[in-house]
Amino acid sequence: MRIRYSVEEIDAVANEIVKNLNSKTIFLYGNMGAGKTTLIKAISKCLGCKDEVSSPTFSIVNEYEADNQLIYHFDLYRVKDLEEAYNFGIEDYLFSNNWVIVEWPELIEPIAPKRFDRIDIELNNDNSRTLRLNESPN
Repeated sequence: MRIRYSVEEIDAVANEIVKNLNSKTIFLYGNMGAGKTTLIKAISKCLGCKDEVSSPTFSIVNEYEADNQLIYHFDLYRVKDLEEAYNFGIEDYLFSNNWVIVEWPELIEPIAPKRFDRIDIELNNDNSRTLRLNESPN
């Protein structure tokens, strides 16, 4: 699935994404400022989250409640290596059967679940975004 959108359309885009997900694990790829956290806020809202969603840049993971389920929101930008991810228990989160949404997931690709959804976000010259949603290649 490919969608070109403006920030004002983010809620409708998030609804479309949630309808087309194949798993509860989402890996988001995109350059700094592409809109990953903004999209996660909208997806979390679609999942029933009423908490204030913010980037876990320094805490690495934020936990939110949504309609009797948990959402784990990771920002792995500052994680140095896979060993550091193992040390904070990344596997426990990835295989918890809760929602797991990861920004900057490149580091943990070797231990990713067999099924996850991949979202690539690109910032266009006119400040719109182009998003591609694909199921994991595994």
